[in-house]
Amino acid sequence: MDKRTAWVVMGVSACGKSDIGTRLAQALGAPFIEGDRFHPPENVAKMSAGIPLDDEDRGCWLQALRAEIERAWQTDPVVVLSCSALKRAYRDVLRGDGGDVRFVHLHGDRDLIAQRMAARSGHFMPVSLLDSQLRTLEPLQPDEHGVTLDVRELPQRLVEQVMATRGAS
Repeated sequence: MDKRTAWVVMGVSACGKSDIGTRLAQALGAPFIEGDRFHPPENVAKMSAGIPLDDEDRGCWLQALRAEIERAWQTDPVVVLSCSALKRAYRDVLRGDGGDVRFVHLHGDRDLIAQRMAARSGHFMPVSLLDSQLRTLEPLQPDEHGVTLDVRELPQRLVEQVMATRGAS
């Protein structure tokens, strides 16, 4: 039986993927992969200019993330990845073949997320792209392994909620 597990912390920009992903990785004793670091320069330039990415733009990025999951599994049976994973098709790429890929969807109210985006500095994703991401977002389906959590919760509480689901399938 394949014991490899990847936890993908997903959601729109500024929902807390990196923070919760880092905390979850620490709780699991697992490596953390920051998905934004794998965007090709062209994607970053588009987003910085306020242009939403399309499926084609995201394709090579998602494939690179799946390859990074596979690479991490060579030394660690559990890995945590932050990635927007907005559509089911994107999550299918991350699932790939083999291993148990589970999703942690950080969900929040548009106004709260917009406030978070406006408050952070030095990130390539402008607030103007939030509505595009929300339109693209497809919630987890019943047959997808994962949990949807409310970003109004304290970060430690969110990690506790994920840890409580570890035995569920």
